[in-house]
Amino acid sequence: MNILEKIIQHKRIEVAEAKKGISIDELKEKSLFNRTCYSLRESVVDLNKNGIIAEYKRASPSKGTINAHSDVREIAKAYEQNHVSAISVLTDSEFFKGNLNDLIAVRETVQIPVLRKEFIVDPFQITEAKAYGADIILLIAACLSSDEIKEFSSYAKKIGLNVLLEVHNEEELKDNKFDTIDAIGVNNRNLIDFSVSLQHSLDLVNLIPVQYIKVSESGINDPETIKLLKNEGFQAFLIGENFMKTEDPAQAIQEFVRHI
Repeated sequence: MNILEKIIQHKRIEVAEAKKGISIDELKEKSLFNRTCYSLRESVVDLNKNGIIAEYKRASPSKGTINAHSDVREIAKAYEQNHVSAISVLTDSEFFKGNLNDLIAVRETVQIPVLRKEFIVDPFQITEAKAYGADIILLIAACLSSDEIKEFSSYAKKIGLNVLLEVHNEEELKDNKFDTIDAIGVNNRNLIDFSVSLQHSLDLVNLIPVQYIKVSESGINDPETIKLLKNEGFQAFLIGENFMKTEDPAQAIQEFVRHI
């Protein structure tokens, strides 16, 4: 069993437990559920922003602990002050040491779109995302069927969320071009062996229809890579651990965006 399969197996158990603690109707009663989400598209095309989707991530299965000391609110505010288009928040606890409280903290701190970075396997998690302040959900093609992607993205749009679909190859892209998806992200990291190559993005960028926001994810470590990807047609860039792995992520993003 590879790491993605382990994560999904554990996630199904985790979601079943979460459902015992709160119902979908109770989630919908939370105050944040009824807020109007920020538009990912509007934020990405905003000329005052830089297209970066900066991530708050404490750990990962491949790297272990990345940053156990930085305050989520301070980092979120630093990201916003440096003109990112959105903030990604890992909420998986078992493998990434995140939680839903991080999502709430970021939502309370910034006025830009927030992505719930999670392995979604059930509509319950989509309702949960809205109830805890997310504007965007992530659907990962590698662990969902096309029917599930269609169902989940339709439900997300119905309750007002933006949808980012993550793909790794042409087949995943070809089978999942639904109108209920706002953005398509190409993950440069192989979720099976965690190897990283920007070639994944370069191979797929021209195959993504223009109706979708084009996002390159992972393996983006320097401003020159952003320039390359922009020239190739990408509009947004999800940067996972490049800032978080430093002693001072706020300083790291400030220095990074200065050179874009």
